[in-house]
Amino acid sequence: MNAAVSARPVAVDAAAIEVDELVVRYGGKTAVDGVSFSLARGQVLALLGPNGAGKTSIVECCEGYRAAAGGTVRILGLDPGAHHDRLMPRIGIMLQSGGVYPRVTPADMLALFASFAAHPLDVGVLIERMGLTRFARTPYLRLSGGEKQRLGMALALVGRPEVVFLDEPTAGMDLQARHATWELVSELRADGVAVLLTTHLLDEAERLADDVVIVDRGRVLASGSPRELTAAAGIDRVTIRARPGLPLADLLARFPGELTAAETAPGDYLLTGVLDTRGLALVAAWCAAEDAGVTSLRTERRTLEDVFLTLTGGKERR
Repeated sequence: MNAAVSARPVAVDAAAIEVDELVVRYGGKTAVDGVSFSLARGQVLALLGPNGAGKTSIVECCEGYRAAAGGTVRILGLDPGAHHDRLMPRIGIMLQSGGVYPRVTPADMLALFASFAAHPLDVGVLIERMGLTRFARTPYLRLSGGEKQRLGMALALVGRPEVVFLDEPTAGMDLQARHATWELVSELRADGVAVLLTTHLLDEAERLADDVVIVDRGRVLASGSPRELTAAAGIDRVTIRARPGLPLADLLARFPGELTAAETAPGDYLLTGVLDTRGLALVAAWCAAEDAGVTSLRTERRTLEDVFLTLTGGKERR
């Protein structure tokens, strides 16, 4: 990986973040209710949930800025509250907004952050790597949203962190910058950095994350890799091109209450419902038995966004 964003060498099999039965309360309201997950070094975990799900409270506990009412949090084996000063040089935090003086330039802000680190990255190389060269001497208040996000990422990385917290890392970025950020996250993973990501872009989470934790009302609804979560949801659409007029009622009789089917145009069929491998085989066998003359059959699996919306009842995402 480019040396501009290389972290210090670490063992990729050691736990970086461990959250066990975390509870956070605000007065009489429980915002986080027994959340548990872990993140290994060299892995990316996406923490997802709608507004008010408890994500911010969880992340603030991990960063050492909020005390837990119950449970435990360990970052690199340390309590982030009790050992906050020891942890800060080893972690990087990318804020969604704020945290930068309005009239300071990216070059000066990065130089300041680098001065806090024992072994900082080369600021000039990092500015170039993050695409900030043209804006290095531009006051922060004059930067675009995407440029501020790139600076935020650079500030999180300049100290060579072992754990990075990314909050909406590509918000406001154009497509090119977004893909460059995705590439950078992949490079961090390859260098053994643990990345905890919160994002409202479900395609981003599906692309980047090794594991996903979906929370709502302070509890974990589902966890696993994006592939595991979408595979569990099954195939939910099958489109078939075949001869017109097939007896769909006979097919539906084999899937009582599980499948709907319609001939959307002569010879074009749409099947909707959750199908596993066995169910798809039954559809293919029915087509063969009917001598359907199939010229195409296409399946569509649910995306992580589909899974998220199903679990959270279609609530607005953060």
